Amino acid sequence: MAITYELVKEVTANLYDWSLRRIPESSKAEFRKALASETEPQARQTLAFMLDSAERAETTGKFLCSDAGVPSYSIKIGSGARMEGDIRQAIVDGFAELTRTIQPPLLRFVTNPLTNERSFHGKDMPLVSWDLVGEGDYLDITCAPKALGGGRWAAIEILVSPSLDEIERCILEIVLRAGGQHCPPVVIGVGIGGTFDHAAKLSKDATLRPFGERNSEPMVAEMEERLTRAVNQMGFGPMGVGGATTTFGVHIEYASGHGFTPVAVSFNCWINRRTRARIYNSGVVERIE
Repeated sequence: MAITYELVKEVTANLYDWSLRRIPESSKAEFRKALASETEPQARQTLAFMLDSAERAETTGKFLCSDAGVPSYSIKIGSGARMEGDIRQAIVDGFAELTRTIQPPLLRFVTNPLTNERSFHGKDMPLVSWDLVGEGDYLDITCAPKALGGGRWAAIEILVSPSLDEIERCILEIVLRAGGQHCPPVVIGVGIGGTFDHAAKLSKDATLRPFGERNSEPMVAEMEERLTRAVNQMGFGPMGVGGATTTFGVHIEYASGHGFTPVAVSFNCWINRRTRARIYNSGVVERIE
């Protein structure tokens, strides 16, 4: 058997739809932990409102945020996966069909960067990145829509043979520039090394890691914890109202490279939209998030 055009079309459309109506379980758990530890009354009130909104959206099936963003997929291809039909076109067609049928209707967020014309269609839309992984007989698909809160304040700097202190200072300066404008509490993804484009991809991939999972390398895990504390000491707080809950976690990935070291920082807003499924050669669909 093979992974078919029709199945990819259906699953990718569903993942985008689902991502608009709920937040990940790990995000809800972090909200509950923050409510127990946050001391600023206005911050606690804001966190409680956010969690209540998330739970209401999940039970009613309504959109959690009016800004649905644009569909963005990260797809990992097992070396044993067999595909039938134009898989890229299946994702395009699934999104097109969804925009015609989804309730409530989506706003026209797909924007031509040269003309600012808005529609449901556009060059390279939906946005898809691909990776090859292991010997699996599946496509592992993560949908993480990108909207203003999760996209506007991302940045990348190129450093030359930096020290670890210089890298951390660079990350914190980017976070300071963003302030509380990205709808915190956010997850902060950091990509270090490789090339310009590879660091940016590492940063995006880092935002997809569930809360509570640290980098497997102790030095990097310690760096994540140190930066998480530093960001929360900035005092921006949930939705910028003040408090100790600006980020639920700084997630770092790195790659070897040359003497120049790109440092990319990106954010996922408090909704942290993320859904994930695997499609196997057998036709089985496993919902993971």
